[in-house]
Amino acid sequence: MRTNKTREKLANGETVYGCGLQVYRSPEIPRAFAAAGFDYVFIDMEHGSFNLETAHDMIIASKLAGISPIVRVGEVNYTLCARLLDQGAQGIILPRVEDPRVLEEALSWMRFPPQGKRGYGINPTMIDYEARSMPEVIEFQNRETLCVVQFETVRSVECADELLSLKGLDVVMIGPADLSISLGIPGQFENPLLIEAIDKVIERCNAHGVVPGIQTRGTAMAKFWANRGMRFVGVAAEHVFLLEKCKEAIAALKQ
Repeated sequence: MRTNKTREKLANGETVYGCGLQVYRSPEIPRAFAAAGFDYVFIDMEHGSFNLETAHDMIIASKLAGISPIVRVGEVNYTLCARLLDQGAQGIILPRVEDPRVLEEALSWMRFPPQGKRGYGINPTMIDYEARSMPEVIEFQNRETLCVVQFETVRSVECADELLSLKGLDVVMIGPADLSISLGIPGQFENPLLIEAIDKVIERCNAHGVVPGIQTRGTAMAKFWANRGMRFVGVAAEHVFLLEKCKEAIAALKQ
């Protein structure tokens, strides 16, 4: 069974960097991201175009390449979370959660009893076809799975302490685009109002022992927030980097 290297680095107090997968349906991309040095891939099943089979291929390719596959589900739903974990996902991102009761229930799906309510149905690819006992699998999965919730609205920021106090939450990931819209300043990522709200979440995360994180739109924004204390930092997505590099190459050739 493969250790979740992203969880391990976070436990050691390190900052980790990931990149989104939203558009290109290829398990080769996680391998390229691993070679580039990213810690995790953010497989997006909320805004991305992937089905479960494509996600499974990406999850397996990621784990074989040594990069952590973290999947954002399209909705807070037990079956989606359970099936992706059984496919081998090393973490689940829960989008747009504002209600502590909803989050508490969803967190219980991520771990087997007695820590949670996850049903036991193990895909052999999840454990690399190893002959492991049920107690071994339960202990390993409960320890290695990352539970991530997104704060994307003013309401979630206002309820931060109540949400962050829930047992089993490992990481908060700010969604700055939706949060900026909720604040009435859509797309104004340098607006002091947005920065103040995110800084508040970082402070409350640290107070509760939860890792603060954010999904950013590029390297400059990622560096800005890493320098302000974010430790789970998503840097754009695969289609963004491809287009940026292509434009850079063509511009250089035409000079």
